[in-house]
Amino acid sequence: MILALVFACGLLAGFGIYAIVSSTPGETALYTANAPEPIGPYSQAVQCGDYLFMSGQIGLDPATNNLSGTAAGEARQAMENLQAILAEGGLDFPDVVQTRIYLTDLADFDAVNAVYAEYFNEPYPARATMQVAALPKGSRVEIEMIANVR
Repeated sequence: MILALVFACGLLAGFGIYAIVSSTPGETALYTANAPEPIGPYSQAVQCGDYLFMSGQIGLDPATNNLSGTAAGEARQAMENLQAILAEGGLDFPDVVQTRIYLTDLADFDAVNAVYAEYFNEPYPARATMQVAALPKGSRVEIEMIANVR
Protein backbone atom coordinates (compact mmCIF):
# COMPACT_ATOMS: atom_id res chain seq x y z
CA MET A 1 0.00 0.00 0.00
CA ILE A 2 2.76 2.47 0.93
CA LEU A 3 4.73 1.48 -2.16
CA ALA A 4 1.66 2.15 -4.35
CA LEU A 5 1.19 5.55 -2.68
CA VAL A 6 4.86 6.50 -3.23
CA PHE A 7 4.60 5.37 -6.86
CA ALA A 8 1.41 7.41 -7.40
CA CYS A 9 2.95 10.53 -5.80
CA GLY A 10 6.08 10.14 -7.94
CA LEU A 11 3.97 9.73 -11.06
CA LEU A 12 1.91 12.83 -10.29
CA ALA A 13 5.04 14.87 -9.51
CA GLY A 14 6.59 13.71 -12.78
CA PHE A 15 3.55 14.80 -14.79
CA GLY A 16 3.55 18.17 -12.98
CA ILE A 17 7.21 18.78 -13.78
CA TYR A 18 6.67 17.67 -17.39
CA ALA A 19 3.77 20.12 -17.75
CA ILE A 20 5.88 22.99 -16.41
CA VAL A 21 8.96 22.19 -18.52
CA SER A 22 7.12 21.40 -21.74
CA SER A 23 4.71 24.33 -21.71
CA THR A 24 5.70 27.41 -23.69
CA PRO A 25 4.06 30.80 -23.51
CA GLY A 26 1.71 31.49 -26.36
CA GLU A 27 2.62 33.94 -29.06
CA THR A 28 -0.04 36.14 -30.62
CA ALA A 29 0.54 38.18 -33.77
CA LEU A 30 -0.97 41.65 -33.71
CA TYR A 31 -2.16 43.56 -36.77
CA THR A 32 -3.80 46.94 -37.36
CA ALA A 33 -4.89 48.61 -40.59
CA ASN A 34 -3.78 51.91 -39.00
CA ALA A 35 -0.13 51.06 -39.68
CA PRO A 36 1.46 50.03 -42.98
CA GLU A 37 1.16 46.45 -44.19
CA PRO A 38 4.36 44.49 -43.55
CA ILE A 39 6.59 44.58 -46.63
CA GLY A 40 7.98 41.12 -45.91
CA PRO A 41 7.18 37.87 -44.12
CA TYR A 42 6.80 39.29 -40.62
CA SER A 43 4.12 40.52 -38.22
CA GLN A 44 3.61 44.14 -37.21
CA ALA A 45 3.97 42.91 -33.63
CA VAL A 46 4.00 39.71 -31.62
CA GLN A 47 2.91 39.41 -28.01
CA CYS A 48 4.82 36.78 -26.11
CA GLY A 49 4.19 36.53 -22.41
CA ASP A 50 4.27 39.95 -20.80
CA TYR A 51 5.90 41.71 -23.75
CA LEU A 52 4.83 43.10 -27.10
CA PHE A 53 7.64 43.01 -29.66
CA MET A 54 6.99 45.54 -32.43
CA SER A 55 8.69 45.18 -35.78
CA GLY A 56 10.64 48.15 -37.03
CA GLN A 57 8.46 50.81 -38.61
CA ILE A 58 9.67 53.12 -41.32
CA GLY A 59 7.87 56.35 -42.07
CA LEU A 60 5.38 54.92 -44.55
CA ASP A 61 1.99 56.60 -44.45
CA PRO A 62 -0.49 53.70 -44.23
CA ALA A 63 -3.00 55.57 -46.45
CA THR A 64 -0.62 56.45 -49.30
CA ASN A 65 2.29 54.04 -48.77
CA ASN A 66 4.63 57.03 -49.32
CA LEU A 67 7.54 58.44 -47.34
CA SER A 68 7.54 62.10 -46.31
CA GLY A 69 10.96 62.96 -47.75
CA THR A 70 12.62 64.22 -44.53
CA ALA A 71 14.15 62.35 -41.62
CA ALA A 72 11.95 64.24 -39.13
CA GLY A 73 8.82 63.53 -41.17
CA GLU A 74 9.70 59.85 -41.46
CA ALA A 75 10.41 59.65 -37.72
CA ARG A 76 7.04 61.23 -36.93
CA GLN A 77 5.18 58.80 -39.21
CA ALA A 78 7.12 55.83 -37.81
CA MET A 79 6.12 56.91 -34.30
CA GLU A 80 2.49 57.29 -35.40
CA ASN A 81 2.62 53.79 -36.91
CA LEU A 82 4.04 52.41 -33.67
CA GLN A 83 1.39 54.24 -31.66
CA ALA A 84 -1.31 52.57 -33.79
CA ILE A 85 0.24 49.16 -33.12
CA LEU A 86 0.48 49.87 -29.40
CA ALA A 87 -3.17 50.98 -29.36
CA GLU A 88 -4.21 47.75 -31.08
CA GLY A 89 -2.63 45.91 -28.15
CA GLY A 90 -4.31 48.18 -25.60
CA LEU A 91 -1.03 49.95 -24.83
CA ASP A 92 0.60 53.37 -25.24
CA PHE A 93 4.08 54.88 -25.10
CA PRO A 94 4.39 54.73 -21.26
CA ASP A 95 4.34 50.92 -21.66
CA VAL A 96 7.42 50.93 -23.92
CA VAL A 97 10.56 49.65 -22.20
CA GLN A 98 13.06 49.58 -25.07
CA THR A 99 13.49 51.16 -28.50
CA ARG A 100 15.98 50.94 -31.31
CA ILE A 101 16.40 53.64 -33.92
CA TYR A 102 18.16 52.98 -37.21
CA LEU A 103 19.35 55.94 -39.27
CA THR A 104 21.00 55.94 -42.68
CA ASP A 105 22.81 59.14 -41.66
CA LEU A 106 23.71 60.04 -38.07
CA ALA A 107 23.60 63.68 -39.15
CA ASP A 108 19.79 63.24 -38.80
CA PHE A 109 20.14 62.27 -35.11
CA ASP A 110 19.10 65.66 -33.67
CA ALA A 111 16.03 66.03 -35.93
CA VAL A 112 14.87 62.47 -35.22
CA ASN A 113 15.61 62.80 -31.50
CA ALA A 114 13.46 65.96 -31.30
CA VAL A 115 10.48 64.13 -32.84
CA TYR A 116 11.06 61.04 -30.67
CA ALA A 117 11.09 63.20 -27.51
CA GLU A 118 7.55 64.45 -28.29
CA TYR A 119 6.17 60.95 -27.72
CA PHE A 120 7.82 60.03 -24.39
CA ASN A 121 7.96 61.33 -20.84
CA GLU A 122 10.32 60.30 -18.06
CA PRO A 123 11.18 57.63 -17.25
CA TYR A 124 12.30 57.14 -20.85
CA PRO A 125 12.66 53.66 -22.29
CA ALA A 126 16.10 52.17 -22.81
CA ARG A 127 17.31 52.97 -26.32
CA ALA A 128 19.98 52.35 -28.91
CA THR A 129 20.52 54.44 -32.03
CA MET A 130 22.74 53.28 -34.85
CA GLN A 131 23.66 54.18 -38.38
CA VAL A 132 22.99 51.57 -41.03
CA ALA A 133 23.95 51.38 -44.71
CA ALA A 134 20.37 51.29 -46.00
CA LEU A 135 16.75 50.77 -44.98
CA PRO A 136 13.73 49.35 -46.86
CA LYS A 137 12.10 51.52 -49.53
CA GLY A 138 14.95 54.05 -49.32
CA SER A 139 13.77 55.32 -45.95
CA ARG A 140 16.05 57.32 -43.68
CA VAL A 141 14.63 56.15 -40.33
CA GLU A 142 13.35 52.91 -38.81
CA ILE A 143 12.18 52.52 -35.21
CA GLU A 144 11.34 49.33 -33.34
CA MET A 145 10.01 48.88 -29.81
CA ILE A 146 9.35 46.44 -27.01
CA ALA A 147 6.49 47.18 -24.62
CA ASN A 148 5.48 45.65 -21.30
CA VAL A 149 1.95 44.29 -21.31
CA ARG A 150 0.65 45.15 -17.84
